[in-house]
Amino acid sequence: MADMREPIESGCPDPWQYLHPTMRKNFGQWKYHEHPRPGVLLHVAYSGDKIWTVKAGTQRILDVFTLRKLCDIGDQFADGYVHFTLRSNIEYMVNDETKVQPLIDALEGAGFVVGGTQNSVAMISHTQGWLHCDIPGTDASGVVKSMMDELIDEFRNANMPNRVHITTSCCQINCGGQGDIAINIQHTKPPKINHDLVANVCERPSVVARCPVAAIRPAMVNGKPSLEVDERKCICCGACYPPCPPMQINDAEHSKLAIWVGGNHSNARGKPTFQKLVAAGIPNNPPRWPEATAIVKRILKAYKEGARDWERVNEWIERIGWPRFFEEVELPFTKYHIDTWRGARASFNSSTYIRF
Repeated sequence: MADMREPIESGCPDPWQYLHPTMRKNFGQWKYHEHPRPGVLLHVAYSGDKIWTVKAGTQRILDVFTLRKLCDIGDQFADGYVHFTLRSNIEYMVNDETKVQPLIDALEGAGFVVGGTQNSVAMISHTQGWLHCDIPGTDASGVVKSMMDELIDEFRNANMPNRVHITTSCCQINCGGQGDIAINIQHTKPPKINHDLVANVCERPSVVARCPVAAIRPAMVNGKPSLEVDERKCICCGACYPPCPPMQINDAEHSKLAIWVGGNHSNARGKPTFQKLVAAGIPNNPPRWPEATAIVKRILKAYKEGARDWERVNEWIERIGWPRFFEEVELPFTKYHIDTWRGARASFNSSTYIRF
């Protein structure tokens, strides 16, 4: 194309070349959009042009054969333009309504699930897990696969009070994010230090500086430079492990899962909110993680039955109150829900009165 910028050695390629021609023609000139059915969006421009988007869920880690299959479907049944979303869904754009149903049939015939739009359970956003991450405490990809197998009907249909974003990550410090429901790793024991390797592998001042609660300090062990951890201060976050692998914190028995709820980036009807801990010490139990999946399903069931139309999870909890929430989802209120960390002065909860 004549109007493309000159290629450069870094940064993202110009996205303009990948947009559907109808999208390029009407860029910034969309009048409204509709939701004809789950998994399909219709955008109408001021010019009268229309474009349909068909969304299908895929796994996060895609092999080349699956990618080719998805591209072949796009070439044969769509207009050859696709878009991958943050949550690993693929979207096909077509400007002819008669192409929508054959495209859906082709995707479902190939084993992909069309859905994930409007008030559905969106695909779980997650990190790589055991396959790629260098510090995983669990396999985020495996957790997502197990949970989405159970929640596939909520992805395929749009029956929730509002859209539900679920996130997970394989460690406690790097990836993940605020979500209506978040499944995160929870380390429960301080790191075990291999003192023979620290001096050769770790840059000790950087590791000391990395600790958010100043629980790590230099030490000499068996005549070698090493590190030591003040276990009274340690919050078991695992921040020391990435720059210093000899400070191993992942443990098959003591690395658990925790579930948080109520996170929300949007400020459409209220302020953004942080997620809150509701279940701790859940067994990190591959390959299917049944305990964590059961709790997520209970939370979604209570939300689906009790929330008003268009209430997000955090708005539903704020309306009914935290005591009622714990009753509805049949989760115990434990000492882990009381915020006693010395740095949390702004949200300090030191009694059984729940004052999130």
